[in-house]
Amino acid sequence: MRSGLCQLTGTLALAVFAAALGSLQYGYGLGVINAPQKVIQTYYARSLGLDFAPQHNEETNVTTMPLEPDSIPAALTMYWSLSVAMFSVGGIISSFMVGFVADFRGRIKGMLVLNVLAVVASLLMGLAKMGSPHIMVITGRAIMGFYCGLSSGLVPMYIGEIAPVKYRGALGALHQLAIVTGILISQVLGLDFLLGNEDMWHLLLGLSGVIAVLQSLLLPLCPESPRYLYIKLGKKEEACKSLKRFKGEYDTSKDIAEMQAEKEEALKEAKVSLLRLARSSVYRQQLFVALMMHLSQQFSGINAIFYYSTAIFHKAGVAQPVYATIGVGAVNMVFTLVSVILVDRAGRRTLMLIGLGGMCLCAVGMTVGLVYLSTYSWMSYVSMSAIFLFVVFFEIGPGPIPWFIVAELFSQGPRPAAIALAGFCNWTSNFVIGMFFPYVEAYCEQYVFIIFVMFLFGFTLFTYLRVPETKGKTFEEIAALFQKKTAPRPVAEGEMEQLKGATEA
Repeated sequence: MRSGLCQLTGTLALAVFAAALGSLQYGYGLGVINAPQKVIQTYYARSLGLDFAPQHNEETNVTTMPLEPDSIPAALTMYWSLSVAMFSVGGIISSFMVGFVADFRGRIKGMLVLNVLAVVASLLMGLAKMGSPHIMVITGRAIMGFYCGLSSGLVPMYIGEIAPVKYRGALGALHQLAIVTGILISQVLGLDFLLGNEDMWHLLLGLSGVIAVLQSLLLPLCPESPRYLYIKLGKKEEACKSLKRFKGEYDTSKDIAEMQAEKEEALKEAKVSLLRLARSSVYRQQLFVALMMHLSQQFSGINAIFYYSTAIFHKAGVAQPVYATIGVGAVNMVFTLVSVILVDRAGRRTLMLIGLGGMCLCAVGMTVGLVYLSTYSWMSYVSMSAIFLFVVFFEIGPGPIPWFIVAELFSQGPRPAAIALAGFCNWTSNFVIGMFFPYVEAYCEQYVFIIFVMFLFGFTLFTYLRVPETKGKTFEEIAALFQKKTAPRPVAEGEMEQLKGATEA
């Protein structure tokens, strides 16, 4: 009989593809607001009756808003910032609900139900021209963000539970690959001659509903997670059937024994609440590292590039900035594939150090290019090269690694709470960047990326000093690494019961 431990079957491929459509939608939501920025701002201004100075292109007969901050009314800047940032607000709110949704009716049914939210959000944005466009887009973006906050937790959870051990790292990184693919698709469709124009921009925003419908058709064909069926529900026979659907006919006893051991370990270890995790000194080191990893992902400045790259390229003197933005998306996708290959070879810590350090140098390059653009015309190439390399270094480490390293740092008991806190941290940081970057940029002008230089230097230093290498290590070995950094102390009576169940005790 085959062991089934390393089988890659058609059913497994279908399940991973169907689940990753949720991540694709997340990426589409991140990138779709970028390319048609001027067109949407123009429509907002007309709807609001704002006084502005439009720019008319005689060749294309299209009137658009200027990108210079001084030319845009404050109210329009506010509504546009909300259109970008409300996506993150929805994610912030829903990030705490991932565990509940996943366990209430299972991973598959959870993802299916979420698609209702995606369709509602898509309809609001797709019909924006029929009402108040700024209100409908902002509301639709908030609901879509709520969907993506849940989806960004459910998708890696489901894929991680169904993936064979040998391929778990690579398949887990497909979550990030689907995100960057969604960003690239949104950028291509956002071209002026496709959907990023005055007549079709609302359809561009509403098109994500198609992804939700496709996923809803495919998910019923996918088996439920065997780990959910056995560990959570105790349904051994259904778990065996699910395993065989994923891996083919084989002796499931070894997999069942592994899940039984995991179930027994989970029963020993009490589930840790969010408040208890935040207050406990037992998990303080791991939690600090997990949160800093997610902060480094967002405050690296990457979403300033994704949200506002078209405007940045415009200021850098690029004649067709939207094509440069698409180039960024393509580079983003290619180097995510590179990360999939490297992450189980080079190690998490090494790739994070290379990524953060490289991004820091690139942010310096972007600043130099923008500052001296008016003096030297060739500085536009410096700025463009720095942006492309910035994205390359991001996808080498800070892009994919924070999403799955939290599960490696925590055992079964505190893991759901840790994932929720990390997700909240990530989405909140995303909101701060999306909402306030236009204002910071208007104030700092060409020096805006100096802020990210300082952040990146600090995150690189923190990673070097505090983040351990988790590649190929068991939970016990990872916990031991943190124990070495914590001096022994008397155990309080209130923590004794928690320590009894913790593996590191």
